Amino acid sequence: MPTLPNRRSVLSAIAAISLTVGPAAARDDAPVVAAASDLQFAVEEIAAAFETETGMRVRLSMGSTGNFARQIREGAPFQIFMAADEQFIADLHADGLTRDKGDLYAIGRVAIMVPHGSTLTPDAELDNLAEMLAAGQITRFTIANPDHAPYGMRAREALITRGLWEDLQPFMVLGENVSQAAQFALSGNAEGGIIAYSLALAPQVAPQGTFELIPEDWHEPLRQRMALLNNAGPVAEAFYAYMMEPSALEIMARYGFVVPEGQ
Repeated sequence: MPTLPNRRSVLSAIAAISLTVGPAAARDDAPVVAAASDLQFAVEEIAAAFETETGMRVRLSMGSTGNFARQIREGAPFQIFMAADEQFIADLHADGLTRDKGDLYAIGRVAIMVPHGSTLTPDAELDNLAEMLAAGQITRFTIANPDHAPYGMRAREALITRGLWEDLQPFMVLGENVSQAAQFALSGNAEGGIIAYSLALAPQVAPQGTFELIPEDWHEPLRQRMALLNNAGPVAEAFYAYMMEPSALEIMARYGFVVPEGQ
């Protein structure tokens, strides 16, 4: 797949954050939370509020759920895993790598987003995308890699539902995760892409373009589940509990997540 150059006007904040394990990290005993990249702005805000209210701190590592699941199996030093698809938590639990089955913390949505100045107009039914594709006016369109990123999986399902998946293949650019897909979609080098609704709503991203929600029945639900890993300590336990507190839930709702009432 081609790689899009980044335009300087695209905020660097939506680039994926990678965990670096080295001497500096080893000296910092704050627990590491592996969080799906659709959570980037929401969980950063929650972590800041957690530190303000409790005096305790967590470190965040943002990336694709599938890659994190692989890293956990390889012994990565995470204490909490916040997945974008609950199946990854279920599989890790079945293999004895989480304390329990975890908790459903949100249901996500996908949206089509285009940069200002794009010839593509976002609409919920993807009609304009279909028209431009038929007219040979699409050069690049981006989603997260569906091989390991749940938001990419759901984007693929939505495009299959609309009957556009196969025709888009020659023009598809895959982000390593949905945060990178948003970066590509807003770079000005693509007509647009399908990204997480939570990223489209973020104040750091929303001014860069326009978006429309894609019908939720066009893809499998993005049931997002988190779990404590077996090595989780007291601070990780406290942050995990804080994620279910009203202040954290309010932040999640503000970023477009449906906050589940039950499991």
